Amino acid sequence: MENKLYKNHPPLSLAWFIWSLGASLYLMGFFHRVAPAVITVELMRDFNISAAALGNLSAFYFYSYVAMQIPTGIMADTLGPRRLLAFGSLVAGVGTAMFALAPSLWWASAGRLLIGGSVAVAYVGLLKLASQWFPARYFAMMSGVGLFIGIMGAVSAGPPLRLLVGVFDWRSVIMGSAVLMLAVATLVWFFVRDYPHERGFTDYGAPDERGQGQSMKGIFKGILEVLRYRNTILLFIIPGGIVGSVLTFCGLWGVPFLSTHHGLTTTQASALTSTLMVAMAISGPVSGWFSDRIGRRKPLYIGGAATALIGWIAITYLHDISVYSLLGLMILTGLSSGVMVVSFAFAQESVPRALAGTIAGVINTGVMVGPMLLQPAVGWILDAKWDGLRQGGVRVYGMEAFQSGFALMFVWVGLSLILLFFTRETHCRQSV
Repeated sequence: MENKLYKNHPPLSLAWFIWSLGASLYLMGFFHRVAPAVITVELMRDFNISAAALGNLSAFYFYSYVAMQIPTGIMADTLGPRRLLAFGSLVAGVGTAMFALAPSLWWASAGRLLIGGSVAVAYVGLLKLASQWFPARYFAMMSGVGLFIGIMGAVSAGPPLRLLVGVFDWRSVIMGSAVLMLAVATLVWFFVRDYPHERGFTDYGAPDERGQGQSMKGIFKGILEVLRYRNTILLFIIPGGIVGSVLTFCGLWGVPFLSTHHGLTTTQASALTSTLMVAMAISGPVSGWFSDRIGRRKPLYIGGAATALIGWIAITYLHDISVYSLLGLMILTGLSSGVMVVSFAFAQESVPRALAGTIAGVINTGVMVGPMLLQPAVGWILDAKWDGLRQGGVRVYGMEAFQSGFALMFVWVGLSLILLFFTRETHCRQSV
């Protein structure tokens, strides 16, 4: 007798449970992405490094993260997200422990490299799970919810991390997160499944859309195929400026900028940068939902990029403003930056559905190229503009240095805004 369950799609409660276990790795990955922002003094002191070296240490996470994105997209289409998420969590736990125990900058960099390369599977894995376990109309919203969960991880690396480091040392806190990574690996392996039919339910995608069993020739053909579409190239570049600016400011240089030039404590400064991240997190799913509602991707994205550019310029150049004014600017910039989440639905609708994992990897590569380049570049400019001032043995950088460094952010966001006008609207439908 045919299994009655197999006639039905999975209940949303089960889909959410499976998806949320994978989201745990993305949350932890975001925690490590921005953790250096609130322990800059400790890292510069313990490893005796300058701003450029600190920017490079933080960016080691992004070097391997970016390198892994396209391979991750291919593996999501071939091996499935369960193996990727479980193995990624395991390796991330090892890399985190290495970073926590690092006796030198070399070992710390190696740990960050390992963390970045392993958590690189998280978002692409989540998008693949979303495309298989949820109806197609949920995809843009799920992309936003994924960003929201990730940014909650970033928020936990703000004031909460700062408070924990005040009680314990930073190495102990980071080691605790390594243990959590290993727990996530165990849970994902035992409970996550790639497709609903593995739990006795009907898949949303047709069997030939699952992407399994491709030859290597077919895989490389898929990469070349997604690059044929104009939106792929444009949406590779565009979100890098928006996300790169957020993670360069909130993930590394915003806390010392706000502490030095607005007289805030490290905890207060991290609270403001966390507020920007929370605003971006809230904006993500709302932007995805609203974009689906109006049936357009392009106008919403253009408006968000333009507002983000204005917000960053105001944060950097306005002097002698109140904390409440700064808070308002952080919220505005975060809300406008969250619109970048539509990049994934926008791009997926621009290529054949069977290449969902591959295009997600390509676009997420572009997203992470932003902070990978901007974080060390801003650090290099800070060192070049340093006037020799030190405090507690750590370099202190002047307002001119920060303004020169942050100008790189303005340029990229401005470029993103211009390129958006050349994208092809999909009207929230699979166009190929």
